[in-house]
Amino acid sequence: MLEPVLRVQGVSKNFGGLAALKDVCLDLNVSELHAVIGPNGAGKSTLVNVMSGELRPSSGSIRYQGKEIANFPADRISRLGIARSSQKVNIFPGFSVFENCRLAAQSRLKSSMHFFRPARKYKEINEAAERALALTGLVARADSFAAALSHGEQRQLEIAMTLATSPQGLLLDEPLSGMSAEESLQLLALIAKIAVDHAILLIEHDMDAVFSVARVLTVMVNGRVLESGAPEAIRRSSAVQEAYLGKAESRL
Repeated sequence: MLEPVLRVQGVSKNFGGLAALKDVCLDLNVSELHAVIGPNGAGKSTLVNVMSGELRPSSGSIRYQGKEIANFPADRISRLGIARSSQKVNIFPGFSVFENCRLAAQSRLKSSMHFFRPARKYKEINEAAERALALTGLVARADSFAAALSHGEQRQLEIAMTLATSPQGLLLDEPLSGMSAEESLQLLALIAKIAVDHAILLIEHDMDAVFSVARVLTVMVNGRVLESGAPEAIRRSSAVQEAYLGKAESRL
C-alpha cells in the first residue's frame, strides 16, 4: 500500500499552557478530498499553519511523500510541493491576474532574486501561470488588475496562485468565506475538479458544501480528532452531532 502524499501523526501544538492541537493524526491522498470540520477553537486553522510550516509542532510527525518535514520553514515546504490558501484573500491587488500567478510560480525557483532578468524570459514560469489560469477559468481576466475582480474571482485567483506553484498537496483554509451562494457553488466545482489530481485538505464551516465534495471527513473538538471517516458515517455519528451542535437532532 502506497504511503499517503501527506501524513500527520501524533501532532500536538502548545502555546504556553494552552494545547491547541493534541495528538492529531490524518492522511491526505490524491483524488480523496479530505475536509476538516469542528466548532470555533477546535484547532483547524492551527493544524493548517503547522502543516504549512508557519508554525512548528510541539511534537509529532508530518511526512510529505515519505519525507519528514515537521520542522521545515514555510518557504521550503512550499517549494517541496505543498501550497496553502488563507482565510483572508491573499493576493497582489495592484498587479494583473497573470502577474499574480507568475509571481507565485516564480516562488518555486531555488533563487527567485534574479532582478536583472526580464520576467517574460522565464518560459516555464509563464507556462505554469497560464496553466493555473486555464484550470481556474480566469484566462479571460488575465490582464485585469486583481483589485478589479469580484470577491469570488479573487478567491479563484488565490487558488490559481497555489496551482501555479505546481503543488501536489493543497491546504485550503475556509476558501468559501464571504462568498455568495452562486460564487460558493462555482468555487466548490473548481475544488472538486482539481481534487482529481491533488491531495487536498479543506477547512470549511459550510456543512452543505463540505458534505457535497468531501470523500473523507475529520471532526475536531478542542484540538483533538473526535472522529474521522466517510461523510455518511460522520453524518450518522451521535458523538459528532452532540459535540458539533450540542444536541442529537442535527442537520448534518
